[in-house]
Amino acid sequence: MLVLVTYDVQTSTSSGRKRLRKVAKKCEEYGVRVQNSVFECIVDSTQLRQLEMALEKIIDTSADSLRYYRLGNNHDTKVKHIGAKPSIEVDKPLIF
Repeated sequence: MLVLVTYDVQTSTSSGRKRLRKVAKKCEEYGVRVQNSVFECIVDSTQLRQLEMALEKIIDTSADSLRYYRLGNNHDTKVKHIGAKPSIEVDKPLIF
């Protein structure tokens, strides 16, 4: 299933900036960055739960936030891209 992961991490402190880097690194293990704090991830329910648990250990829930949008398996009709960055088919092989 396609899951959109978004986050907002408070970066006014050095610990916040460190958390931001850790959140981004963890999300890169599961998906593709499509905007600064937005990742598209193709995962099954077990992988999604693993990602959720890992991110929840990283963030400070009093200052940071996470959002998960489950777009499902039929995501082709649910995502529309317009603009400068080319759209990436996250469920296809990446060949450069």
